Amino acid sequence: MSMAGNMSLSVDLNETSFKQRKRLDSRIHEVNRVRNRFPYKIPVIVERSPQEKQLPQLEKIKFLVPPEITMGQFVDTIRCKLPLPPSHSLCVMVDGRQVASLAMTMSQVYSENHDQDGFLYLSYKSQAVFG
Repeated sequence: MSMAGNMSLSVDLNETSFKQRKRLDSRIHEVNRVRNRFPYKIPVIVERSPQEKQLPQLEKIKFLVPPEITMGQFVDTIRCKLPLPPSHSLCVMVDGRQVASLAMTMSQVYSENHDQDGFLYLSYKSQAVFG
């Protein structure tokens, strides 16, 4: 296989979401296993938004989050893992469609937005800041 063939394969894998790569029953099993070991943590998947072209994908997309931290604190954690230029801000969306209040606890965000598989899905993208 040529080098170009390998590169296109890796790009395709990077562009598919966690939900597309894993079957529902596998995701449910994974959440149940994690919840049994860490019953007070929230299982979160954080992926790059399909619209984002500048920021890289995170090395690790699975997080176990304490329920009492705020969405703002968690966004700060994600921001620290990304090379975000000073002229941009980080926008984190719940299930790819809405921005949760940064004052909400992760427990609140989870209870209102978790998927049927038990994960909370968040996506991120950069936004240019004017000023």
